Amino acid sequence: MPTSDSPLVSRRRARLQQWINERHGGSQASFVAATQINQGELSGLLKKKSFGEKRASSLEQQAGMPPGFLSGGPDEPTPAMAGFAEPETNHLYVRVHQLDGDVGMGEGQVNDDYPEVIRSMDFTSAYIRSVVGFVPSPGRLVLVTGRGDSMIPIIQPGETLLVDTGVESFDGDGIYLINTGSGQQVKGLQDRGSAVYIVSANSTLYPAFPLPAGATIGGKVYLRNRIDRFN
Repeated sequence: MPTSDSPLVSRRRARLQQWINERHGGSQASFVAATQINQGELSGLLKKKSFGEKRASSLEQQAGMPPGFLSGGPDEPTPAMAGFAEPETNHLYVRVHQLDGDVGMGEGQVNDDYPEVIRSMDFTSAYIRSVVGFVPSPGRLVLVTGRGDSMIPIIQPGETLLVDTGVESFDGDGIYLINTGSGQQVKGLQDRGSAVYIVSANSTLYPAFPLPAGATIGGKVYLRNRIDRFN
C-alpha cells in the first residue's frame, strides 16, 4: 500500500537538497565525498528512504550542519544564505572556496591577482584531515580548475583540484601549483638528486626539465574532482 511522507520528513528531504545545492553546487558526489556517506543512502534520503530524527541528527553532524537544520522551518535560511559572518572552519567542517581562475596543464594561465570566489564547498574536518594530514587554517585550501593536456591521464582538462596554498616550497615528490614566469601551472615535481625536475604525465610532448631558480610554488595539489588522492 503506497505511503506518503509526513510534512516533517518532506521538510528534511527538501532541506537536505537545499544544503547540497547551496554548499556543494548541487553535486551529490561532492556531498558524499565531504561526509563519507553512501551514495545509495543519500539517494534514498532524498526520495523515499526512512528519514527519522536520529538519522537527521547524525547527518547534520556528518555534514557540519547547524543542529536542527534539517527539521527547521521551511523559511529559515541556511548559513550560506545568511551572509559571511559564519566561520569558515570549525570543529565540524572546513569551507573551501572555488576560485574564478584556471591553472595551466601545458602552457601557464595568467589570472587576476585576487580571483573571485565563485562558490564554496564544505568538507568534514575528519575528511580533510584524512586527505591533508591536518585541518588547515581558514582560506588555506582552495579549489581551482585545470586546463591543458600535459597531465593527461592523471588530470583531465576541466577537472577541479584541491590545492593547499600553505605549501610554498618543495616538500617531496608530488603535484604542485607552480609559476615559472609564464603563469600558473599544475605540474609534477620530482627530486632527481642533482635537481628538482618539473615533470608532466605526457613526457613525449612535455619533457622534464629542472625547476628554474626563479620559479615559485603556490601550493600542493591533493585531490581532483574524481576524489582520488594524489599525495
